[in-house]
Amino acid sequence: MALFQYKGRNQTGEIITGEYEANSSNETANYLQSAGITPIQIDLVTLKAPHSSSKWFQLKTNDTPHITDLIMFCRQMATLLKAGISILPALQGIKAHMEHKGLAHAIDEVATDLENGRSLSGSMQRFPTIFPPLFISMVNVGESTGQLDQAFYQTYLYLEIDKETQDQIKSATRYPLFVIVSLVLAIIILNIFVIPSFSQVFDSFGSDLPWATQLLINTSQFTVNYWPALFTAFILLLFGVKTYMQTERGKYQWDKYKLRLPLVGSIIERATLARFSRAFAMASRAGVPISQTLAIVSRAVDNDFLEDRVMTMREGLEHGESLTRTAVASQLFTPLVLQMISVGEDSGAIDDMLEEVANFYEREVEFDTKKLSSAIEPILITVIGVIVLVLALGIFLPMWDLSGAAIGR
Repeated sequence: MALFQYKGRNQTGEIITGEYEANSSNETANYLQSAGITPIQIDLVTLKAPHSSSKWFQLKTNDTPHITDLIMFCRQMATLLKAGISILPALQGIKAHMEHKGLAHAIDEVATDLENGRSLSGSMQRFPTIFPPLFISMVNVGESTGQLDQAFYQTYLYLEIDKETQDQIKSATRYPLFVIVSLVLAIIILNIFVIPSFSQVFDSFGSDLPWATQLLINTSQFTVNYWPALFTAFILLLFGVKTYMQTERGKYQWDKYKLRLPLVGSIIERATLARFSRAFAMASRAGVPISQTLAIVSRAVDNDFLEDRVMTMREGLEHGESLTRTAVASQLFTPLVLQMISVGEDSGAIDDMLEEVANFYEREVEFDTKKLSSAIEPILITVIGVIVLVLALGIFLPMWDLSGAAIGR
């Protein structure tokens, strides 16, 4: 990732300058266009190595805030603006009680820009790691229509629903992950500490051991003898996967693969499409042009694979195709959803139809996450049962053979 300094014009013709971290200047240009900025100049910034303290502050202030921080910010801004408080005092009041350092710093800079005559959305565009493109576009629309309080309130509702969906997925996958991690740790402890003690006893029998016992002993000996190499390989594998995931191709492949994961892939896909539909409905209702809406929403889904599909839809629209036709070509939606999009396009109420699509997907996600644990439990119980069976056979079969031989004598 590199840092690019850009200069462009927003929809009102105002000159906008700022910095954006991206892999290339083309990616920076795509971001600016999705945020409603026409790029004029994009330059690569060569940074000198900062002092450790200033580097720490830079990392701290550029840190992306948690969705909860943005929810609270939007809710507070909507409430204060609706109560008749002007923008500048509202920002200064919120900044005084903001715990997130990066968001507080951005709010402070935005307030300073407002005092110098810059627009709110134009100032927010200077902080792409703090304020996402959809957020900035909604603020821009709110400024243009004189309904800034409603823009913040609608963004608050969107972020709150998005957070609820994320929490549902995390809650559904927390139990299986805990069981799997515990199982792996238990197997490691058995291989390193428990089975070697039994193997010494079994060696004293002086007889052929059952296959289960031999399997346990061989696995344990391999783990004990080569654990440094196994541990090093595991660390290198994690580092390699993490490095690959940070590349553009790696993130794209992972975003594509996780939508096909067993049991949870369909839930992730529908949750992401719910986010797309709700963001599209909100931006469309606010009056954002449909082509720009697709560019903004493609980044809001936070999935490179789906972002590529959505941008394909945008290209189709720019070539004169209908939204329904581009949605069919994207292969993202079910026939029921495609029918709702078609009805919305024909009736001119695409925002209402897409909001219904979002509600439909969110209900499915909520239902599936509730039954996910019950679907995974039989698989986990079966795996645990097989492991316990092998352990029991490996330990007790030699003892039964020894007791049978003793009785025979």
